[in-house]
Amino acid sequence: MEVSFAITGKGYVIVAADQNASRSIIKMKGDEDKIKVLGSHLAMAYSGEPGDTIQFAEFVERNLRLQQMRNNHPLRPQAAASWVRRSIADSLRSRSPYAVNILLGGYDIAEKAPKLYWMDYLGTQSDVPYAAHGYGAYFALSLLDRYHNPEAPLEEGLETLKRCIREVQQRLVVSFPTFKVKVVDAEGVKEVELDLSV
Repeated sequence: MEVSFAITGKGYVIVAADQNASRSIIKMKGDEDKIKVLGSHLAMAYSGEPGDTIQFAEFVERNLRLQQMRNNHPLRPQAAASWVRRSIADSLRSRSPYAVNILLGGYDIAEKAPKLYWMDYLGTQSDVPYAAHGYGAYFALSLLDRYHNPEAPLEEGLETLKRCIREVQQRLVVSFPTFKVKVVDAEGVKEVELDLSV
């Protein structure tokens, strides 16, 4: 059971994921980083089967790094999202499919705009202003419908994210006490500490 959120705003993308590592009904640790930084302006939150997620995230990270070394420039967010979606779709048609859901957020330096892509384990991809995966999506998407503002400054975006996290913590049966939050903007990827106290 996992939860991940992503929100775009004026010049940024916020990507957040819970930090629980669990298998079945057992919580193994509470400090797992489920957001992989794929480049200077690209981050990916992943959820799904534990072995598949880590293996797929490292596979994507290594291949995007290889592409950058071969061509002397990183992929733009749209190209990276297309490559990731194609990798999921190809694995689906193999004997060892990846059961991975992805939220890929990046800042396109050429367009000077944030980009967010929602992908599921079937290789479906959509360019969205906000997204969620996991059981938290049942609670957060209505809040995001109401409070998301594409022109919001970073502080307002973080407040919207806090609303989503508090709703999940209050209403979902399973406990998600900590979340890792990363912001992608024109300056790159940085980690942000959220104060979830009321």
